Amino acid sequence: MTAITMGYGIAYMCRLGLSVVKKPLIDGGIFTADQLGTIGSSIFYAYAFGKLINGFLADHANIKKFLAFGILLSALINIFMGWSVVLWVWVVLWALNGWFQGFGAPAGVVSMSQWFSNKERGTYYGIWSTAHPLGEGLTFAVLSALVSWFGWRAGFVGPGIICVGLAFAMYASLQDRPQTLGLPAVADWKKDQAPKIFDSSLKVKSTWQMQLSILMYPSIWVLAIASALMTMTRYAMNDWGMLYLQESKGYSGMAAGGLLALKSLAGLAGSASYGFVSDKVFGSRRPPMNLVCGVLEIGSLLVMFTIPAGHPLVITAMLMVYGYAITGLITSLGGLFAVDIAPKKAAGAAMGFIGVFSYIGAAIQERITGTLVGQGTTILNGVRQYDFHQAVIFWLGTSIVSLVLATSLWRVRAND
Repeated sequence: MTAITMGYGIAYMCRLGLSVVKKPLIDGGIFTADQLGTIGSSIFYAYAFGKLINGFLADHANIKKFLAFGILLSALINIFMGWSVVLWVWVVLWALNGWFQGFGAPAGVVSMSQWFSNKERGTYYGIWSTAHPLGEGLTFAVLSALVSWFGWRAGFVGPGIICVGLAFAMYASLQDRPQTLGLPAVADWKKDQAPKIFDSSLKVKSTWQMQLSILMYPSIWVLAIASALMTMTRYAMNDWGMLYLQESKGYSGMAAGGLLALKSLAGLAGSASYGFVSDKVFGSRRPPMNLVCGVLEIGSLLVMFTIPAGHPLVITAMLMVYGYAITGLITSLGGLFAVDIAPKKAAGAAMGFIGVFSYIGAAIQERITGTLVGQGTTILNGVRQYDFHQAVIFWLGTSIVSLVLATSLWRVRAND
């Protein structure tokens, strides 16, 4: 748990560097907002299909080698990103980075499904999901400081160097499945085998057949769309939140990074408590907590977007509520709910299937937001002025539709 949680969290630093350097890149005339939208969308398209394919591969792979290799390649690409300002080079490298970042989540989910039994899955998945806010917090706190001190290139070279060391640490500390160490399967050890609920006429026996069987669940498809819409809002705040806070609320780069780090700190509580509460209070049912987190997310964004600059305590509080809520939704819609529904041997495939929808959504969001922000940008007396009004409406709309779809799965129960 320590290896997959800390490793995945720290590796996040190689995914979000572009979020921190957008303002210096725009102000320096290196790239426009629309070009940054193109670059930013490339990682999500590649990550979406990388997560899908790597999810299927992770069910068969040696997780120890699989995850370490992905982190190492992502780290090297980040180092290369710091030494070029050519648009097509950035698009290609950032897309490749997305592919190798797509090793992380499937490897973590497969590892958890093999080491922890059905009835404890939600709690441990919640603990592992703290990697998301941990990585985001490290990115916004550490990289905003590095960029302020050493310039935008440090936003890529810094995490790249850190994650080269991380890859070797992961190889040394991570373990593959219990059976490869001569241990029994966790379901046998804990006497917690899932009931056989599949139609016997399907004769689902092999891992590949179990992976394909997830496509026959309407709830998986609805969940995938709900996750895609939730991920749009999530990455809108991750990728454009720094610029929004700087331009719409008047924060400096360091202050905006600090606020987003606080948001991620609150997310640690959101992910950890989501799994525990849904397991212990709601009997391993995810929809009740989805509703709670969805209402909190939308409410906090409404307040933050509508309150004028000059109310730092309210903005900070709303960002922390948002961080708690969105990370709970990431835990559920982004994987746990799908892993609950799918056969255990198809855990990586279920994660990959949800992931391809989620990150295509993130890529579409990046292009739309980049276009909307670019259209709302004017130059007055040599000073850029940004209008986020249309972008904000778009972000809120995706959250609302996501919550409606997630709530429609109220009666769906886990395969436990």
